[in-house]
Amino acid sequence: MTTATPPTPAPAATTPKELAVRWLDLISAGDVEELCRTASPTWSMAGGPPGLPPGPDGIRALVASFGRIRQHWTVEDVIAEGGKVVVRATNHCEQDEFLGVPATGIEQVFAATFVFRIVDGHVEEIWRTAQDLQRLLQLGATVLPPSQRASMP
Repeated sequence: MTTATPPTPAPAATTPKELAVRWLDLISAGDVEELCRTASPTWSMAGGPPGLPPGPDGIRALVASFGRIRQHWTVEDVIAEGGKVVVRATNHCEQDEFLGVPATGIEQVFAATFVFRIVDGHVEEIWRTAQDLQRLLQLGATVLPPSQRASMP
């Protein structure tokens, strides 16, 4: 009888700074289960899709909201103080749609800033601010003032 060798776990992040950077690497890789293992049971995110449940179910819902996606985060800056880590990063992604705007075949490039709150070696909370309007404009969306929206069919 042979037994399968369990996969070698990814190196654990030892500092809040390393964990925050690792999060973006895991998002790029689409490794949902490892993201869930690094999060607290009460994980939450502000600035992402509305209504995410807490904890691992919220992470799964977040990643599912991306749809089919190919993305890569490049970390530009990391600043840490205690359990709070600020990461400024640039994303290159292609996905089928973004906020209802078709996006297939169009690479979106945008910057985002994340503030991670890390407690006992787990991501407890993330605040996200991203250039989502820039993404929409890259996809050809237009912004109309309210006076022009009323006349649309």
